Amino acid sequence: MFELTKLVRPNILSLEPYRCARDDFKVGILLDANENTHGPALSELSETEKILELNRYPDPHQHELKQQIINFRNSKPNKYTETNLEIDNLCLGVGSDESIDMLLRCCCTPGKDKLLVCPPTYGMYGICATINDIEIVKVSLTIPNFQIDIDAILQKVTEDSNIKLLYLTSPGNPTGKLINVDSIVELLKQSYSKWNGLIVIDEAYIDFTAPNGSYSQSMSTLVNQYPNLVVLQTLSKSFGLAGIRLGITYSNKKLSKLLNSMKYPYNISSLTSNVALKATAKEGLAMMQNYVDKIVEQRSIVLKKILDLKYVGKNLGGEDANFILVEILDKNGNPSNEIASKLYNTLAVDNSVVVRFRGNELNCTGGLRISIGTEIENKEMLYKFEKVLNELNA
Repeated sequence: MFELTKLVRPNILSLEPYRCARDDFKVGILLDANENTHGPALSELSETEKILELNRYPDPHQHELKQQIINFRNSKPNKYTETNLEIDNLCLGVGSDESIDMLLRCCCTPGKDKLLVCPPTYGMYGICATINDIEIVKVSLTIPNFQIDIDAILQKVTEDSNIKLLYLTSPGNPTGKLINVDSIVELLKQSYSKWNGLIVIDEAYIDFTAPNGSYSQSMSTLVNQYPNLVVLQTLSKSFGLAGIRLGITYSNKKLSKLLNSMKYPYNISSLTSNVALKATAKEGLAMMQNYVDKIVEQRSIVLKKILDLKYVGKNLGGEDANFILVEILDKNGNPSNEIASKLYNTLAVDNSVVVRFRGNELNCTGGLRISIGTEIENKEMLYKFEKVLNELNA
């Protein structure tokens, strides 16, 4: 049976959050935070930099930004959504990686507890687990569709009470495949009465999924209905803001309060929040959707053309992200890591086209992951891709 107070580490439950200077007063002659009141040590300041008052600590709570984010997600809920998101459901981090690490520190005792992952999946889960001395348990995604095996997951978590977290990537990386929403909801329901753990859905690529009427494929609007659900998102992908490093954690309010107590008080800079506010405003959302539409259109074109090439096998993954995962063949028609690796290196070194070799991932033999670029970039990539691949198999 899920019970948050028994899942979270006792030292986190008793944590008193750091009280910032700006929690009390925000205006006046501010001499309480040991800031340099002369201003930034910059020879020239833009109007934006003046307004941001970069010599002052940033807003520790970011309520305005959180409100814009939840307005966006609430505007197109999941088909199972019953209640809207609120500000108290959100914790902001320095990219999703901070959130991944924070959840481990919140729920898992080093040297004792475990993390369940479903490969092939995002590599940072394993790195964060290793850093925190958390053992990794694996239940593979099903093949060829890269979906979750509900029965196998439930068996693992019910047999081992030290498994505290399950990390799932949807759409997957490197698979580019959305995990069926109905399956995740079913897992949430079944696990609630059998396992005291959190199911964490990493939705970095969620905005590239095919539209589904008035509903979204995102699970973010379900965190108030399912206390054992956590959803991670980022502005790095669909919003094109990898450089500002902003991640979003959606969870039930009790867990969100704990995460906000754990985070460093000024983790989101004034520069980051300023850009994020513009991106999640009406005009920014319209631009984001325009870019997403172009990427989705080009994704179909690139995939069709690349699958027509002589030494390309099947589409290993899905069509739900801003990349594709295709199978590279040798001259005998067999999936080949050797050819895929040589293709990757030759494209990068001799042709200035950089893709990603993923053939060593589980069930991804011969796999190359290709991000979808602009129309011009994609045309050049396809030309050089075919040329080099044919030369390698000559």
